[in-house]
Amino acid sequence: MEKTTEELYRERAKRVADALQLKVPDRVPLEIAFGYFPSKYTGVPCEAAYYDYDQWLAACKKTVLDFGADVSSVQPFFPGKVLELIDPKNMMWPGQGAFGTHQFIEGEFMKPDEYDALLGDPTDYMLRFYWPRVSGAMKPFKMINPFSLPAGGYRGIFTLADALSTPEIASTIERLQKVGKELSKWRSKMVAFDEEIQKLGFPPFVGSLTLAPFDVISDNLRGMKGTMLDMYRQPDKLLEGVDGVLKRMLEIIPPAVPGAVNTMAIPLHRGSEGFMSIKQFEKFYWPTLKGLILGLIDKGLMPLVFYEGDYTSRLEYLLELPKGKVFAHFDTTDMFRAKEVLNGHMCICGNVPCSLLQSGTPDEVKAHAKKLIDVCGKDGGFIMSTRSPVDDAKPDTLKALIDFTIEYSVYR
Repeated sequence: MEKTTEELYRERAKRVADALQLKVPDRVPLEIAFGYFPSKYTGVPCEAAYYDYDQWLAACKKTVLDFGADVSSVQPFFPGKVLELIDPKNMMWPGQGAFGTHQFIEGEFMKPDEYDALLGDPTDYMLRFYWPRVSGAMKPFKMINPFSLPAGGYRGIFTLADALSTPEIASTIERLQKVGKELSKWRSKMVAFDEEIQKLGFPPFVGSLTLAPFDVISDNLRGMKGTMLDMYRQPDKLLEGVDGVLKRMLEIIPPAVPGAVNTMAIPLHRGSEGFMSIKQFEKFYWPTLKGLILGLIDKGLMPLVFYEGDYTSRLEYLLELPKGKVFAHFDTTDMFRAKEVLNGHMCICGNVPCSLLQSGTPDEVKAHAKKLIDVCGKDGGFIMSTRSPVDDAKPDTLKALIDFTIEYSVYR
């Protein structure tokens, strides 16, 4: 008798939960981040993810149903009109400059002498410095003068009123109102997008997302070049910066809510081999990443950490984290070494190369999956997945990975 979507949902959710809790499930769970793969699979253009809600939803629903992984994430829908109004300088997306998937454009949007300004008054810094640099819509806000302290009576209000009365700022306010109206129009559909995937019998995995404190500065503020230079030229300022970012993050991240998806993904960008040495990792990256992870756990959240790049030489640090409270998705890290070090301590996942799914054969994919299941799947605590989203995978190799795992990885 065929199972209902509700039965499949509960079965998949339990399978994944058992693995995360270091229990032995009925078989190895599957987690596939499809990304923009539905575009390639169904022939729908990637632009639909930003400009055609119904078309993108239909493509994603067909994809997750046809492939049937336990946890299936797709590129969510977001209205491109909102992005056009904001005019971001750090991003391109399909239909507006990007070929295929969206692309982030890194830049030195925060100057090397601005750490004190950022940490002293983050709201003022965002309003008058950062946002005007990363958003065309916000550019006029750089003309606003600093607000006076309360000792000046109503002077701060006068400053704001003068600023808002200028044609440039007034135009920005009008534009932001359009952004708000556009978001309001689409917000219910964006929420419904994920709900529609769940109705098909696929439980959610990621509740929300954040970054490591070092990556907040490196990705969004100083850029990779600026941050790497700061490690040598002004290490104390950089350390003060990442500490300040961590403190602010833990202040604003809300605690777990009963019945919600209380997981938080943390994609790591600069802490791997190739970006920094072990000594630099110990000094600049790990302390605040560890602090963030422990802070999220204290809030009742489960961190889903995506260790992009190679973390083989850093695996022992993960033993400093509480047992069974953190999930580790690995990219190019040696998975067999990861299993050896972390077995019984945290659930591990990943390492199937997307290049293999793009250029390999189904048999080659099955052979790779078999090795992972035989070694990493032993005694549970393992989820089968790819290194990163499978945007350009071939349908037959991706299907081979999923079908083989379902058939071969049953625990007996």
